[in-house]
Amino acid sequence: MGTFEEIWDIVRRIPPGKVATYGQIARMTGRPRGARLVGYAMAACPAASDVPCHRVVDRFGGTKKAFDEHMPDGQRFLLEAEGVVFRPDGTVDMERCQWQPE
Repeated sequence: MGTFEEIWDIVRRIPPGKVATYGQIARMTGRPRGARLVGYAMAACPAASDVPCHRVVDRFGGTKKAFDEHMPDGQRFLLEAEGVVFRPDGTVDMERCQWQPE
């Protein structure tokens, strides 16, 4: 299986209402310093895919501007629609919403 497919398979497991960080996903692939690779995989994900790329945030719970291309605050909008809680500073409340796979 190719690297991007492996990353996308992990992202597909993130349930609605939860988020994971780029670094968290990288560690799950056995590449602890591969957060940037996860970012490349998210950017390369086909728009019509079943990969919920919006559930991947930075280590501080920050959203990415790439989602704003078609809709301002697009990633935040999608996450809030799933019940993800944001803090007053505009970042995801990671304590409440970070995915903890079993």
